[in-house]
Amino acid sequence: EVQLQASGGGEVQTGGSLTLSCAASGFIFDDYALGWFRQAPGEGREGISCISSGDGTTYYADSVKGRFTISSDNVKGTVYLQMNSLKPEDTAVYYCARDLACQGWGAGVDAWGQGTLVTVSS
Repeated sequence: EVQLQASGGGEVQTGGSLTLSCAASGFIFDDYALGWFRQAPGEGREGISCISSGDGTTYYADSVKGRFTISSDNVKGTVYLQMNSLKPEDTAVYYCARDLACQGWGAGVDAWGQGTLVTVSS
């Protein structure tokens, strides 16, 4: 059974940092790209970052580029999202997801983790 277990959300002040984790199981980690979407209150879901576990290809949305860093531990089967310089507009539920590749991130997502809430207070 494919499972994506997200964790690490919480509340932080503007300018602070958080690290999200997504522990994957039930499939060959290197065969997929894993990454993150977020959904702010009243907004649609936004694909913000992914990493291709096999070759290390990464993708960042413009909204997080330069502030967020995605990485993976292929031994642990876990993807991390280091979020720095957080802003109130980063407040959202963050979801871990699986796709075949980072190119066109989100077009072929076939598995989702549960969301983890990130709240950035001003």
